Amino acid sequence: MALQAEPLLNLAKSRDPADRERLLARLVDLCQAQRSGLEPRAAKEIEALFLVLVSEAERDIRVRLAERLAEASWAPVALVQVLARDDIEVARPIIAASPLLQDEALIRLLTEATLAHQVEVARRPRLSAPVVEAVIDQGEPAVLTALAGNPTADISKRSMARLVVHARTIAALGAPLAAHPRMTAELAQALYLWVGQSLRSAIVARFDVDAAALDAALADSMAEPPARPGAEGPDVGELKLVDKLAAAGQLRPSYLMRVLKEHQLGLFEAALAKLGGFPLQDVHRAITSPDRPEFLALACAAVGIDRSVFPTLLELIRQCNEGCPGGGEEGARRAINAFGPFSADVAASAFRQAMAAV
Repeated sequence: MALQAEPLLNLAKSRDPADRERLLARLVDLCQAQRSGLEPRAAKEIEALFLVLVSEAERDIRVRLAERLAEASWAPVALVQVLARDDIEVARPIIAASPLLQDEALIRLLTEATLAHQVEVARRPRLSAPVVEAVIDQGEPAVLTALAGNPTADISKRSMARLVVHARTIAALGAPLAAHPRMTAELAQALYLWVGQSLRSAIVARFDVDAAALDAALADSMAEPPARPGAEGPDVGELKLVDKLAAAGQLRPSYLMRVLKEHQLGLFEAALAKLGGFPLQDVHRAITSPDRPEFLALACAAVGIDRSVFPTLLELIRQCNEGCPGGGEEGARRAINAFGPFSADVAASAFRQAMAAV
């Protein structure tokens, strides 16, 4: 260390970019040689020095540093996290390979970093199940498509079902999902109805599905006039998905906002009915009410939706349900009063009584 001190000090005094890069390289060598042998105080000081030097370094220097530290388990964690938020050319190798980027850091990138960073997170090899769920929660088409093309990601059956639902409106998901190793025959049948002919052939070649029956169902659906969004309530597939989530203990009030952000009104109806133990037809009547949004508010209060969240929830429903439940701004103000002060049980009882009286 003493022999190295003078050259390091000389490099630190220099403002030449080449000297700064050599200083960074020497510090990396020092960390790698010492690994966990550095005292905590020394490790902290080196980490702080790294951060200062990186903030002043040119991008090509940061790129080379990121490539060297990408797979290092001994690198300063704070430095790795800074590089992961840097320009995407710098961040890419870190996001792809660094063992020091834990799930919490990856999820923060999904919510705070650029779209390019989010795509790299979705492509990360062996992506964990919690991060997969966070990707799907975001609902960003480019990121979902990157996830669907990641064969090593820990995509559960539930997560795969959510991706298949997204494939209704995101055409780019069809091909990677059809080829994904975790795709099941059951989900492939749903996917079959939403993709082009070439992908249908690929699904038939890979899975044991009744193509004739699916083609007939597809023809029937195309022959029917388009229904108003929400007019018919949830379909059989949506009801089954909600039942599976409930049986697995995965159905929570937060799911309601999640599916509304994905414009899945049928899933919202099915989930609200399941969470509240309400008849599905009562939930459907509340959602399609022309002028009484307070009915929906009572049902939401009964399952634990917060008063502060309801205006956003109501607006999302109106956007995908032709303005229903109606009542305008005055109806929305009335609906807020349905949140109490009283318990969830009282709200549930009031909702049932209101539906019985309509």
